[in-house]
Amino acid sequence: MRSLRARLLLVSAVVLAGFLGLTGLALDRAFSSSAESALRERLQGHLYALLAAADLNDRQQLELPIELPEPRFNLIGSGLMAEVRDASGATVWRSRSAIGTEFAGVAANVPGERVYTPLGGGTSPTRLMLSFATRWESNARPAQVYVFHVIERLDELQAQIRQFRRGLFGWLAAATVLLLVMQALILRWGLAPLRRVAQDLSDMEAGRARTLSGHYPAELQPLVDNLNALLTNTRAHLQRYRDTLGNLAHSLKTPLAVLRGSVEVKTPVEELRTVAQEQLQNMNEIIEYQLQRAAAAGRTALSTPLPVDPVARKVIAALKKVYAGKFLNVDIMIAPDVKFRGDEGDLVEILGNILDNAFKWARSRVRVQAQNETGGPSGLQFTLRVEDDGPGIPDDQVERVRARGARADAATPGHGLGLAVVQEFADLYDGELVISRSSLGGAAVEVRL
Repeated sequence: MRSLRARLLLVSAVVLAGFLGLTGLALDRAFSSSAESALRERLQGHLYALLAAADLNDRQQLELPIELPEPRFNLIGSGLMAEVRDASGATVWRSRSAIGTEFAGVAANVPGERVYTPLGGGTSPTRLMLSFATRWESNARPAQVYVFHVIERLDELQAQIRQFRRGLFGWLAAATVLLLVMQALILRWGLAPLRRVAQDLSDMEAGRARTLSGHYPAELQPLVDNLNALLTNTRAHLQRYRDTLGNLAHSLKTPLAVLRGSVEVKTPVEELRTVAQEQLQNMNEIIEYQLQRAAAAGRTALSTPLPVDPVARKVIAALKKVYAGKFLNVDIMIAPDVKFRGDEGDLVEILGNILDNAFKWARSRVRVQAQNETGGPSGLQFTLRVEDDGPGIPDDQVERVRARGARADAATPGHGLGLAVVQEFADLYDGELVISRSSLGGAAVEVRL
């Protein structure tokens, strides 16, 4: 496939050649018409000169002077000829330059009418003749009709047209080449940012760079920014998967070591069962927590803003079934235009963990709010606030519940992973998790992404 530069040059050459070709044809036709019109005007001028020089002699016959003011009429072979005929077609007078030239076959014209007649064989006439009939009156005899013929060869006109065509199309060809060279230089300059992007990508493939660097035109900068964001996200995801696998392997060493030690020292069966249950639960919490961290997509480039209200209502409907025995009143205060710029799975995890915590501790009422504010790296900040009327979280326990596996009340069932997972998502989206006291009397958990 041709490069963009080659394709643009090809199209430019075709369009330019077509345009200049049509321009050349139009100019050629205009010049030819103008030259022919000038020739006709010259013939008309010669005719008027002959009419002015003609007069009746003593015998009432039309005569013209031997030497005419136009030298070409007096020069044999000059190409400019003239003659006068009477109404019967008999020659009355001929110029010296018309010697040896036949004017046969020319009919008389209506008096006062000018007629131009191309002469010569074939489709390319060699001469142009102007015929003009006039009625010459005198007191001694009735008016006589005379026909004046002025003829000029077309070879000079055709040579002039050929010379003009050579100059015209020569200059048009030179202009075409010059414009194509200029177009090539303009395209080279205009496409330089694309070549720089390609070079930066090659440097990245070769390991010499990690992102697309440098400043690009306004049309390319959004593309470059999104590519850089995509590359950064891809590397972050890969690093997070690696960290998760490493953390998972490291975290599982302790419970596995406890189980191995209990087996090796031949711990009694009941005590071994208790130890095994504790360590299996611990391993289950570790795996669940690390998998939730690994599943987080984070902010991705070119992501479409996601409506929050439908997702929130779906999560709330599911939790109402789980906590159907509590008959909770849930206030949903989310406008239809509130958007979340990120992965839908991340939004479900954030909503699910915070709302599950609220449903678990609420006595009768839960309030859910979400809104967008201008700001943040993406230009759109998302804030989610969930409140309940439960016992709340004491100030001295706020930092503790952010840690994996910690619970404000150990008697309440659960792994204690909810708010810790939300904290991970907040860090992933460069946001924050704020835990405070709600006006309903319980806890207020607010996530700002």
